[in-house]
Amino acid sequence: MNRNIFANFDRNKNAETLTDVMDKVTILWVDDEIDLLKPHLLFLKEKGYDVITASNGHDALELIKNNSLDIVFLDENMPGMSGLETLSQIKNIKADVPVVMITKSEEESIMEQAIGSKIADYLIKPVNPNQILLSLKKTLENKRLISEKATSDYQHEFRNISMNLSDRLNWKEWKEVYRKLVYWELELEKATDQSMYEILTSQKSEANLLFSKYIENNYLKWLKASDDTIPTMSHQLMKKKVLPVVDASPDPVFFVLIDNLRYDQWRILQPVIGEFFRLQDDDLYMSILPTATQYARNAIFAGLMPSEIESRFPKLWLNDEEEGGKNKHEGEFFADLLKRLRKEYKHSYTKITNYTDGKNMVDDIHNMMQNKLNVIVYNFVDMLSHARTEMEMIRELADDEAAYRSLTLSWFEHSPLFEALKKISEQKVKLIITTDHGTIRVKEPSKIIGDKTVNTNLRYKQGRNLNYEKKEVFEVKNPADAMLPRQHLSQTFVFAKQDKFFAYPNNYNYYVTYYKNTLQHGGISLEEMMIPFAVLSSK
Repeated sequence: MNRNIFANFDRNKNAETLTDVMDKVTILWVDDEIDLLKPHLLFLKEKGYDVITASNGHDALELIKNNSLDIVFLDENMPGMSGLETLSQIKNIKADVPVVMITKSEEESIMEQAIGSKIADYLIKPVNPNQILLSLKKTLENKRLISEKATSDYQHEFRNISMNLSDRLNWKEWKEVYRKLVYWELELEKATDQSMYEILTSQKSEANLLFSKYIENNYLKWLKASDDTIPTMSHQLMKKKVLPVVDASPDPVFFVLIDNLRYDQWRILQPVIGEFFRLQDDDLYMSILPTATQYARNAIFAGLMPSEIESRFPKLWLNDEEEGGKNKHEGEFFADLLKRLRKEYKHSYTKITNYTDGKNMVDDIHNMMQNKLNVIVYNFVDMLSHARTEMEMIRELADDEAAYRSLTLSWFEHSPLFEALKKISEQKVKLIITTDHGTIRVKEPSKIIGDKTVNTNLRYKQGRNLNYEKKEVFEVKNPADAMLPRQHLSQTFVFAKQDKFFAYPNNYNYYVTYYKNTLQHGGISLEEMMIPFAVLSSK
């Protein structure tokens, strides 16, 4: 990527000056001793603000009704209608106008009433001009200042990330790069300048290209290695990361797997969960290939790779082309894993696929508290990503990544899962939150040809006589090398890289138009393979 990418941005960006912003601002200052504040009023006018004044609450309300105002400075202690009473009336008339309360009193009760009435700021008399100016900037220019700071900081970080990507990164270094990319994605989506977000998107694309090469060069080696420097993968998650927490905890442990939860989605859920739980470990682990539920999630609960599951449970494992549910036996796989590892925990396994199941789980929390380990699999995010493909309304609601994250957060805050977590937090517990794989928004089609037995997933294909662009896929000619079941002698697995999706030549244009910009999983990308694992404790 061109490291001078910011040159034109710096030259051409629209730098609205502070005076330009302030020329648009009208202040109403309400104080029964307004004549004593003339030095402050003159100072603000010299800075480019328009200031109108009132000496009592009644006059202030009339001015608010009849003028377009940007902010109100309001004295708390006025004769007649008090500042708090005036504040209440202002919010009834124009709720969106920010109000800065100014008072001589430092009484906690007055502060609480003012803050409870959603004031923008709270100043204690005597105030000096710089305090007023700072309050104005904080209240009116907060978004712009944050946006400019984020833009400036990312320009610096962009170069550091680019330099890191030019190195031969190991797993730990890839984790740090991905954390940084997600951090800046969440920061820059708040920025007013979308060109910076586009630069980040380009850098993420470059990172995914290099990450795909990293996976191609290392994935099959990892499956044969036991070195501590390699990633923890799906089939190792229980043994390496979950059960040690259970063994060490004197309190009940709740293991919550939210299907198809990306790291960026976890980052926006974390502050909400953090109101009730204290974060102790925030890590990333790696999904196996294919990054699809029937492979990755079964591997988690069996503690085995798919070919090993098929060998150990020939009557329970179903391959892609076989009919029936592919994740119906996770509870049995998990019980078998505990038995193999000689873990005699009293445990429960609960899978939630609809709202009623979720409410029933909430009601059963008190019984779960009697268990050493409780496993909860929650399927909503996976269903949301599929609905994003199939339902026009959801397509519109989750039109981009920021909207998709927002939709995820909105669901979570109103879900039985959040209700259950709040109930769990009332007791002394450990909470583990993770997922089985992530998802990526696909953009570029990759042509593939296969017979009618080829699976339907858009991010990986397996079957006989596949014809594809080799440079666009990670090719596994021998499924045993990737510890995947072999159904035919000539069977091949291919995995789409970056943001590509497989498309058949038949009805190609329709197919591409329908699936472009949808959320898919099964292939190789940072979003699908590098997924969250968090350990928390109740506060």
